[in-house]
Amino acid sequence: MNYFRTALLLAGLTALFMGVGFLIGGKGGALIALVIAAGMNLFTYWNSDRMVLSMYGAHQVDQRSAPDLYNIVAELASRAQLPMPRVFIMDEAQPNAFATGRNPDNAAVAVTVGLMQQLSRDELAGVIAHELAHIKNHDTLTMTITATIAGAISMIAQFGMFFTGHRDSQSGPGIVGSILMMILAPFAAMLVQMAISRTREYAADNLGARICGNPMSLASALSRIENAAHQVPNYDAERNPATAHMFIINPLTGQGMDNLFATHPSTENRIAALQALAAQMGGQAGMPSTGRSYPPRGPWGGGGAKRGPWG
Repeated sequence: MNYFRTALLLAGLTALFMGVGFLIGGKGGALIALVIAAGMNLFTYWNSDRMVLSMYGAHQVDQRSAPDLYNIVAELASRAQLPMPRVFIMDEAQPNAFATGRNPDNAAVAVTVGLMQQLSRDELAGVIAHELAHIKNHDTLTMTITATIAGAISMIAQFGMFFTGHRDSQSGPGIVGSILMMILAPFAAMLVQMAISRTREYAADNLGARICGNPMSLASALSRIENAAHQVPNYDAERNPATAHMFIINPLTGQGMDNLFATHPSTENRIAALQALAAQMGGQAGMPSTGRSYPPRGPWGGGGAKRGPWG
């Protein structure tokens, strides 16, 4: 099913890419776009993870440069029966994280500095476990390829603006096509947000909670990240909205209830599902509401939170 979903999504994005090519150069432009899209699909299969990590200025760390983070990832990867992924840190104040890579053998987990500063060790473990669940479920291939191609669609649409304005009505869409492409660029990112099933987040929450062994740690982390995401802008994400669906919480502003165009389920719904899982697993009940703000805490941010099984 994962492979079928990936193929279907790539077909849709390729068709959209061809549509932009047609607006720029008619049938010849559509054919050129098809050839470019075919090559891009192959290229992004092998390189999309590097491209996405580069977008966010992520730098790789190891056990020597970031021992606490690296050891958490290693322990959880072992629990999940996954190969050790590469570990990256993004110099970003907004707490957030994502996983990328075409398969578990070529995967990477990236976290922001803000995540390490504002979450306790147990909460960080919950987030890492969620990202490892995406890797185990092979979600990362879909996420990285669609983010890259959607970004390319936006770029070629903007590029085409320089070539369509001079056309007359006999040779192409002219100014009408130019306006359509101006609208199409942001809608390319929206297409990705709609195409990626939001149910994968529930599945990753469920599996991630089982990997780390404490659903409420992940639930608490989601609450903290949700609050901070609305208060601390992520400018790299704002410049690359097609990648928003990759993060554990939408890094863009203005997200709330589940709706047709949301990239993620509502955090309240995700927390409720984790509370139900905690009850099923015999965990603690209840947790803070997402309407509350939290100060930095834990071993990363100087709050002195209790270190759980990871410390």
